[in-house]
Amino acid sequence: MEATKLQCQRIGCNAMFTDDDNPEGSCQFHASPFFHDGMKEWSCCKQRSHDFSLFLEIPGCKTGKHTTEKPVLAKPAPKHPVAVPTSSPNANAATKDSCSRCQQGFFCSDHGSQPKEQIRQTLNTSVEAQEEKIESVATPPVKKVVIDINQPQVCKNKGCGKTFKEIDNHETACSHHPGPAVFHDRMKGWKCCDVHVNEFDEFMEIPPCSKGWHSSSSDDQAV
Repeated sequence: MEATKLQCQRIGCNAMFTDDDNPEGSCQFHASPFFHDGMKEWSCCKQRSHDFSLFLEIPGCKTGKHTTEKPVLAKPAPKHPVAVPTSSPNANAATKDSCSRCQQGFFCSDHGSQPKEQIRQTLNTSVEAQEEKIESVATPPVKKVVIDINQPQVCKNKGCGKTFKEIDNHETACSHHPGPAVFHDRMKGWKCCDVHVNEFDEFMEIPPCSKGWHSSSSDDQAV
């Protein structure tokens, strides 16, 4: 009788295994993730990425045996308020020439408004600089991509990750999340289906909410 295959629950692994075929070192995984200001980071190896799909593709830095037990994630340390130093009026006056708001012609409560002529010159200079920057950017050449319809590919749609062949692809082959992943105030969720949870492992188990074509390219966004 064929042994029952189980799915490893370690973060970054998710491989299928059996109790008879689970040697030490067969599992490659991460300890726990950390999210802050749009940045995703693995606390165990400090590898990070802004892109959530690329973040999940970072190879695990730890090895061991596969397991069906879910890992206990470390709780982030509470944030302590940081006092913002205040500057004196003399210091504000001394930095008027280097104030970004004053240079752009906006009203600044610390330094007051600038003469209209100076504002006009500053705005004209900014516009000219932007035009020169746009003209200096060359349009990259379009690369032609040849796809083998029988070549196995990994779907990069968020929440899918299955292996597929283009010859078998169709408009309902993929179950995925079309919207971006949202990480805010320790909440994790998907904007497309408006489902949010506290724990990372719960977030990874949120079922996909849409059907579509498999895709081997990633366009993930996270906020």
